[in-house]
Amino acid sequence: MADKKEVRDVLRKYEERFGREINPSFIKPTKTISREYEIFREEALEGDVTFYEKMCDFTEKIVKINPSEEEKGRIEESIKIAHLSITPTGAVSFSVFFCLLLILLGAAIGVFSFFVGQVKIFLPLVLMVGGALLIKPVAGLPHHFANRWRLAASNQMVLCILYIVMYMRHTSNLEHAIKFASEHIGPPLNLDFKRIFWNIQTEKFFTIKESLDDYLESWRGWSLEFVEAFHLIEGSLYESSEERRVELLEKALQVMLEGTYEKMLHYAHELQSPITALHMLGVVLPVLGLVIFPLIGGFLGGLIKWWHIAVLYNIVLPIFVVLLGLNILAKRPTGYGESDILRDNPEYKRLERATFLGAEVNPAVVGVMLALPFLIIGFLPWLIPLVNPGFDFPLPGGMFLDYQEGNGPYGVGALIAGLFVPMGAAIGLGTYYKAKTKRLIKLKEKINSLEKEFSGAIFQLGNRVADGIPVEVAFGYVADSMRGTPSGEFFRKVDSNIRRLGMDVESAIFDSTRGAILGFPSKLIESSMKVLVQSARKGPLVVSKSLLTISTYADRIRQVNERLKDLLAEVISSMKAQITFLTPLIAGIVIGVSSMVVTIINKLSAQFSTLEAGESVGGLTALGGVMNIKDVIPGYQFQIVVGLYVVQIIIILTVLANGIENGSDRVGTGYRLGRNLIWATSLYAVISLVGIIVFNILASAVGVTAAAGV
Repeated sequence: MADKKEVRDVLRKYEERFGREINPSFIKPTKTISREYEIFREEALEGDVTFYEKMCDFTEKIVKINPSEEEKGRIEESIKIAHLSITPTGAVSFSVFFCLLLILLGAAIGVFSFFVGQVKIFLPLVLMVGGALLIKPVAGLPHHFANRWRLAASNQMVLCILYIVMYMRHTSNLEHAIKFASEHIGPPLNLDFKRIFWNIQTEKFFTIKESLDDYLESWRGWSLEFVEAFHLIEGSLYESSEERRVELLEKALQVMLEGTYEKMLHYAHELQSPITALHMLGVVLPVLGLVIFPLIGGFLGGLIKWWHIAVLYNIVLPIFVVLLGLNILAKRPTGYGESDILRDNPEYKRLERATFLGAEVNPAVVGVMLALPFLIIGFLPWLIPLVNPGFDFPLPGGMFLDYQEGNGPYGVGALIAGLFVPMGAAIGLGTYYKAKTKRLIKLKEKINSLEKEFSGAIFQLGNRVADGIPVEVAFGYVADSMRGTPSGEFFRKVDSNIRRLGMDVESAIFDSTRGAILGFPSKLIESSMKVLVQSARKGPLVVSKSLLTISTYADRIRQVNERLKDLLAEVISSMKAQITFLTPLIAGIVIGVSSMVVTIINKLSAQFSTLEAGESVGGLTALGGVMNIKDVIPGYQFQIVVGLYVVQIIIILTVLANGIENGSDRVGTGYRLGRNLIWATSLYAVISLVGIIVFNILASAVGVTAAAGV
């Protein structure tokens, strides 16, 4: 009995000790952070995101404002999705601090202008009203970053499931499969996967399944097919039958593809109305409304100035259009889009640089150099009076500058010179984006053409291995059969490394100096070859099955992507027409009409000034008193405002169109921006020039008629 009692005492002693060590209540919270994850997070996040994080941390220390419990939960979810290092209190505090700063700045300007005797209402009113209206949008910035993260991550979902299924076909290990996928997809989804492992390392969760299920909950309301696909993959781990296990894996990819297609189908059908509303509210109505501004300025005695229009059209309206565009993009289904695979290429930074006079330079330098002459010419009507006051020279139908008692310029020559300002902005930005993406887009097109035919090449390789031909020899057979194609070139390089350099298959493909993959930076090809290398260790039969499976999957994904592009083709075509033709056409016509209005007022004002005091001809004296050319907004400034608005709208609509079609695709967006900016703004300048000339000829005829009547 004594022995039993001693045993029980020893057991109780160690039970208490173990209880203290493993009981969660004894575990102190730790702030241990995986250095790898933190570094990767900093690299993956955008500069504006990290700046926002710093501002939230700063303002939280100054003004601490807690959100409601309901809003706090939503903000926390967005913070988690976007990997933000802030608190809900910091997000709300920053919004209040920032908007309060705008309101106080507006009030200060108003009070200052009152005491100096020059009361300015417009700018203080804009700042104060803007500050009040921006509180909620600024507080919702975590939701914006989360939506942007979802949009970028959604581009990689189909490929992610493909990689996991490919890996688990030959190795039934979920942890290794997720790690494999994280290595072959770029940010942001790979950051999500790294956090899955980070949560295990920091003991937030104890198994990969727990951590994965917690992560999937954040996607349940956005991409249910992504969650279901992962659950099917998890379910395959518990199947004793190999046939049933493979069936579940194939079902996972099928669920992902079908769910993506169905959601994109509904999105494409519902997209026409918001795009039409965006075009009408953001382009057509604002541009057509510009026709009345010169008249309004004249009738209101100069109360409306050109900078009022600039604030409205170059700040307020673009923000409005951007918000409408973000609302459209926020509804874009997840799971489909182009992936920025090029960003993982070690040559990415070099390929971003422009080639100028045989040297590699920053594309921004090229853009500035090309834009500068246009901007100098465009600003000459402002610069000339500063250097040589009173300088002017005649043109047919008027003067080049035509300043009226310091107001203006009202001359047609100045108006034409002003066309160079938006042209300079467009050429500078367009050249920058075009030079930055020129080499990248060529590489991307090469990769896309390679991936289109790669499924056939992989299928041939799998068949050769299934016939009993060693993998090392099979590469040469496929290279011969696909001679003259990118895939044939890739397989030829692998075969050459094996035969001539004596490399094994892995080195022939992945060697850091001579590997075939170096000339073909494709994640699909890289991951397919890694599956081949790993499955080769299990025998030729496993290699053959893996390659044939990869071929089938890659072909199915390509077919679904083509069907999805067909769904969006009509909407994207309509948006391209708005960007490249309709918007510059309408804006150019408006500039021509407004220049005619200003010219007519100018000529009529000159005729009215010749009338003697008290003299009246058909009531024209009274009209002359109402409409004074000095109160009319000069066509020069007016055109610059409109031209810059055209440039802004082209940028916004281009980013929106590419976002709808391809999701988060920076290279594609930059390439289209470079092309659309130069083309559409050039068209606007040509139409404006023709309109100015034609409508001013008509205005001169009106002036002659009026003079004859007087």
